[in-house]
Amino acid sequence: MTLEIESNIYNKALDIISRREHSEKELENKLLKKFEFPDEIYSVIERLKINNLVNNERYAEMYARIRKRKGFGPKRIGYELSSRGINDSISSVALDEVGGWKGAALDAFNKKYRDGVASDFKSRSKQKVFLQNRGFSFQEIDSVFS
Repeated sequence: MTLEIESNIYNKALDIISRREHSEKELENKLLKKFEFPDEIYSVIERLKINNLVNNERYAEMYARIRKRKGFGPKRIGYELSSRGINDSISSVALDEVGGWKGAALDAFNKKYRDGVASDFKSRSKQKVFLQNRGFSFQEIDSVFS
């Protein structure tokens, strides 16, 4: 019976990861919603890790690239990765590999503010807050305004 359960869990896990990359934590959460056998789920995830079908480093890099393309900065992406079970060392390596954050800040700014940098202090502050909320550092924000 246990072998049959583990086989079902493994097949469901393959079904889930065939659509997109998942972190170990995301996959675990999805499987725990479907099955009530945590020991078997952990064993299946370990098997997937050994076969390199689930890889947190690969997931973090893919996630960082996608979120950067959507106009988000490294601080926000790092936080999102952390909430998806990726530890800080893996996420910082992925964020460094993706790189180009000053350019990403400029792209996000230009997409939102087609007229460019505002001349009055209040509007300029709003523009800076927008980039800050997107997860860009002060250095990256300053590069847009200088």
